[in-house]
Amino acid sequence: MITKLSGAVRAAAKGLLLASILGVPALAQQTMAMLTSEPIEFSSAGVTPNAPLPPDAPSQHRFWDAENGFLFATVAGSSMADFAVTRANLQNGGRELNPVTRIFSGSTAGLAVNFAGETVGTIGLSYYFHRTGHHRVERLVPLVNFGSSVAAVSYGLSHRR
Repeated sequence: MITKLSGAVRAAAKGLLLASILGVPALAQQTMAMLTSEPIEFSSAGVTPNAPLPPDAPSQHRFWDAENGFLFATVAGSSMADFAVTRANLQNGGRELNPVTRIFSGSTAGLAVNFAGETVGTIGLSYYFHRTGHHRVERLVPLVNFGSSVAAVSYGLSHRR
C-alpha cells in the first residue's frame, strides 16, 4: 500500500510508522503535520486527530501498583542475595569481576552501598520510563536487573572458594 504513494507521502508514512513503533511523539507529530493540516494529539494508543485516550487504557496505571511492587521486591531480594554471595566470596579470597562493583568492594559498607544504589537506580529508571509513557520498558528494567543479579548469584555460588 505504501508503494503506490508519492515520494513525499511515502516518506511521511514510513516516518509515522517508525514513530509509532519507537514511541517518539515529536516525530509522529511532525510526520502527521506533513500529511494533514488538522491539529493532532499523540497518545500511547497511537497518533490520532484530537482523539482522547479510552478511560480504561493500560497506560493509566499507577507507578506503585501490585505488579511493580512485586518486581521491585524481587529486585531488592536478588540484590541482597548478590550482596551476600559477593561478600562471602570476597572474604574467602575471591575477586570481584564487575569493574563498577570492584570500586566499592574494599569494605562491607561500600559493597552494601553499591547494591542498594543498584536497586534504587533500577526503581528510578523504571519511574523515568513510567513518566515518559514507556510502560513496557518500565516493566522490563526490573526484569533485566533481576536476571543479571540471578546470573551473578549463580556464578558466585558455582565458583565459591
